[in-house]
Amino acid sequence: MNILLVYPQYPDTYWSFKHALKFISKKASNIPLGLITVASLLPDQWNKKLTDLNVTRLKDKDIIWADYVFISAMNVQLASVRHIISRCKQLNTRIVAGGPLFTEEYEQFAEIDHLVLNEAEITLPLFLEDLKNGSQKKIYRSERFADITRSPLPDYSLLKAGKYGSAGIQYSRGCPYDCEFCDITALFGRRVRTKTYVQIISELNQLLQRGWRGTVFFVDDNFIGHKGKLKSELLPAVISWMETNGRPFNFITEASIDLADDKDLMDMMVRACFLRVFVGIETPEENCLTECNKLHNNNRDLIECVNTIQRHGMEVCGGFIVGFDNDPPNIFQRQIDFIQKSGIITAMVGLLNAPRLSKLYQRLKNEGRITDSFGGDNTSYSMNFIPAMDKNELLKGYQKIIQNIYSCKLYYSRVKIFLMKYDPPFYERLTLNRFMAFLKSIIYIGILKKESRYYWRLLLWSLFHKPKSFPLAVTYSIYGYHFRRVFRDIR
Repeated sequence: MNILLVYPQYPDTYWSFKHALKFISKKASNIPLGLITVASLLPDQWNKKLTDLNVTRLKDKDIIWADYVFISAMNVQLASVRHIISRCKQLNTRIVAGGPLFTEEYEQFAEIDHLVLNEAEITLPLFLEDLKNGSQKKIYRSERFADITRSPLPDYSLLKAGKYGSAGIQYSRGCPYDCEFCDITALFGRRVRTKTYVQIISELNQLLQRGWRGTVFFVDDNFIGHKGKLKSELLPAVISWMETNGRPFNFITEASIDLADDKDLMDMMVRACFLRVFVGIETPEENCLTECNKLHNNNRDLIECVNTIQRHGMEVCGGFIVGFDNDPPNIFQRQIDFIQKSGIITAMVGLLNAPRLSKLYQRLKNEGRITDSFGGDNTSYSMNFIPAMDKNELLKGYQKIIQNIYSCKLYYSRVKIFLMKYDPPFYERLTLNRFMAFLKSIIYIGILKKESRYYWRLLLWSLFHKPKSFPLAVTYSIYGYHFRRVFRDIR
């Protein structure tokens, strides 16, 4: 069979980093890890092509070539998904679809030939067996969770690796916590399942052999969900591998705030070259943390936790939310003050939304407050339910946060706050891409933009006071450029 794997386009959002990627001549932030894992689950003798619409165009001749088009997508990619489906239908090519969007919203896609939902390690073999027997069904689902120690190596050979800002790898699925607004436990369970360290080392070896260097994103929803295995198995193996191979990668991941409670774990992560971690902080208002069942964030000094992680050598990127039922009127200024004081540069502030499989969705549906499906982008000034606070007041307050934290004055001040406290554990290699990014930043930010005075002040301060952090000062200036382009009403 001929199989065309298609990854839909992301819109221009906070998370796309579209405007920052052009500085390093890349097209997309992350590889389509799910699709290239699915590719490895297909029969070896089948012909496979990958089209990632974030890096290339979808051609009619490829659709016509394919016996099936396989699509995997998240909610935020819905508009692109609709376009792909339309083109496949026009050219009479059958479609197989899976991934979070289809698992949560499968009723919306009657025109898709086969929906292979939940985890592909379980449901895709069922479809393939039926296909072989000529008895394939419309929908394949499973209540079971996959044994990911049996997951195959992703097929990195399908990628145009030079088009991506970071590679991807997955160690675990599931999260021990059960936050009301999150659908991860519904999709992957609360029992944390992990791959073996041998699998991860094999994936790192494959990336190295494919010529990858630079950033690798561990896409786990909570990387530290099984701390015991991390400290006794995975991290020692990664540390040894990195030292043996001359530290070709640096890692980023996601983790819960209790990472700050474990000094040994933080030390080991930094030795393994984990340099950045996304942490869901959500809100400084404890009543809201209780409301959404994020109890592990309660009863702690959140700013000190952030400082602790950053002192160990990992930058904290923070997730924040407004729109909780218990949000007080002053929550918007409190969020601004918290973000500024913490020195969190990459602060993703979003409006609360309710994914279809979350407990929040069920509660709000029972209360008659659901108004729409979640579009996947909580930074788009939209909500899919009726909030407790007056909606106009909430949207105005949200806009106030964004306009403040990404204004040139507060943003560059926050970068400086961070750099004053942070000492990079390793020098970043000077590559041609990094040097060209620096030259482009001079042109696009240092000369052509109103923020140029802030840019030059930061770079000069870094050069004289924290020279080891100079590459970071350039990087964060570029991030700020992206954020202001996404939120174009910022001055």
